[in-house]
Amino acid sequence: MVTALPVSQETLCPAELRQDLTAHENPTPIREYDEETVREQSYVTREEEWRAWPPGAGEDPRYRVVAGGQFRMLKEPLGFLKLLEWLFAIFAFATCGTYSGEFRLSIECVNKSESNLNIEVEFGYPFRLHQVYFDVPACKGHEVEKVFLMGDYSSSAEFFVTIAVFAFLYSLAATVVYLFMENKYRENNKGPMIDFVVTAVFAFMWLVSSCAWAKGLSDVKLATDPDNVIEGLEVCKKEGNTCKELKDPIISGLNTSVVFGFLNLVLWTGNLWFVFKETGWSAPFAKYPPAAPEKQPAPDTYADSYNQGSGYVQQDSYGQQGGYQPEYNQQGYGQPDPYSQQGGYGQAAPTSFSNQM
Repeated sequence: MVTALPVSQETLCPAELRQDLTAHENPTPIREYDEETVREQSYVTREEEWRAWPPGAGEDPRYRVVAGGQFRMLKEPLGFLKLLEWLFAIFAFATCGTYSGEFRLSIECVNKSESNLNIEVEFGYPFRLHQVYFDVPACKGHEVEKVFLMGDYSSSAEFFVTIAVFAFLYSLAATVVYLFMENKYRENNKGPMIDFVVTAVFAFMWLVSSCAWAKGLSDVKLATDPDNVIEGLEVCKKEGNTCKELKDPIISGLNTSVVFGFLNLVLWTGNLWFVFKETGWSAPFAKYPPAAPEKQPAPDTYADSYNQGSGYVQQDSYGQQGGYQPEYNQQGYGQPDPYSQQGGYGQAAPTSFSNQM
């Protein structure tokens, strides 16, 4: 007598195997993500990580600019040229507005005791030379005369420095807008339009101010040349008195200011093109390339391509083609004629060959 032993379900199918079978029968559905969803979720994740580093940064705008990658505008021509304009404007008004120079000359009278062998004449921005004076001996006892330089060139110098200062302020403000308010700048193209108009005005102002200051600087050089000053002194025209120049003024800083003025002109004029592209005014005049001809879909098989190319549709030799269809089974043949497969024609074998067989 055989006794049946109780067998539990655990013995027949362990718990681990049942879980694997259940998971295999009911697989977890795979979520489908489109590219836009993945991009937004990754952006949110990166933004949370950036805000969390460094600790305590929070909503500090400095870290938000660095984390958000807003400094990429400085790598583009629009932002990079604006940064150069800001820098070159500083050089322009600094080299002109902070200038001060001097020249020295000596006057030797017939009476050596009345001579002055070291006369220093100082001048500087804003170059109101008609207010600059120096003392010269009259070679008549110990009398001293006051001599004033000639010319007032403050208008061209101050105009040049004013344009440089305003260009510095505007380029700085525009750079801040590019970094912190790019969305508002591009909204309805109002920002680029205003930027284009202001940039065009500054380009014209740089042209006028640089040319005016270049002419004013040439006049300053003539007015402060020691040889020209000596020619205008009455004491140097008297016989027996000797006048010499000891030191010429150093004008290299003023020459640099003129160079920076014309460099700013080039920068602002070149920046017009990049600002103009942001306005969208060139869109109606843009010429688009002609549309490419539509390509035919690729055929699935070689037969489809042959039928589409030649226009010939091959028909089956059996059933669809009319005419005489011999039955080879009645003549003792169990297979169809190979000629019908190659040529597609339902013709029988040669009669003479059949009779001989």
